[in-house]
Amino acid sequence: MATLRQLRDRVKSLKNTQQITRAMKMVAGARIRRAELAMRAARPYSAAIGEMLREVSRGASSVDHPLLRDRPVTTPAVLLMTADKGLAGAFNANLARAAQNLADTSGARTVLYTVGTKGAVMLRRSRYRSAASWPLGAGPFVERAREISRRVSSDFLAGSIDAMTLVSSRFVSTIVQRPTTQRLLPVNGAAELASLDGTAPRSPFEFEPDARAVLASLLPKYLEFTIFAALLETQASEFAARLLAMSNATDNAGKLIDDLTLVMNKTRQAAITKEILEIVGGAEAQRT
Repeated sequence: MATLRQLRDRVKSLKNTQQITRAMKMVAGARIRRAELAMRAARPYSAAIGEMLREVSRGASSVDHPLLRDRPVTTPAVLLMTADKGLAGAFNANLARAAQNLADTSGARTVLYTVGTKGAVMLRRSRYRSAASWPLGAGPFVERAREISRRVSSDFLAGSIDAMTLVSSRFVSTIVQRPTTQRLLPVNGAAELASLDGTAPRSPFEFEPDARAVLASLLPKYLEFTIFAALLETQASEFAARLLAMSNATDNAGKLIDDLTLVMNKTRQAAITKEILEIVGGAEAQRT
């Protein structure tokens, strides 16, 4: 049985831990509001740029662009987005597991691109080759999305990879964050865009210089914004997962403190009772 001193040290340690988890909970709660506002503000633009892409494709005489071309997939790629830090429950583990399962399904030649330190660390010992890695939180997301977009599109155009799937988190609510997969390259919906050629009504808009030139300029922006939106979703999901994890940790620490305090009080009372009995026993011995 633990001594009174040991119980006091445990309670003190738990109180210090509770202070840390409570502070992290408050920080995550403050950050999630800004992240959620930015993420929700980006969703309409993400839908609008996809609709714009379809409108431009209707105005093009033929839909043909290197980022749209399907080819036999011999070297698939996975772009994984996780957090830079832990203490977010199973958030990072779920995303890494989804990427691992996707890579196992795609084949041994799968190439990994990671955003976030935790994902890179978790998949470091996998059998798949890592081509590039970026931190999630360093620098503005606009610049980060542009950098990632340029790298993956250049690798795709150079033939280093034949297709890419994005694995990121979808923010549903503060309690629910779901790992999602999305085809990134060739640009998602390429088959749908190609099927519009000659079958769908032509767009009522006129494009200058022409629809094909606008499409060539729009596709890189579409890819860049898709990555940017995924970064915002992943960051908001990270803060929500950390808020929930730190809230549970704070509550659990409080329960442990209450239980240990009760045990400590019982131990102290037993020690006091024992001392009183020893005093009474000694006094009775002196009388006799």
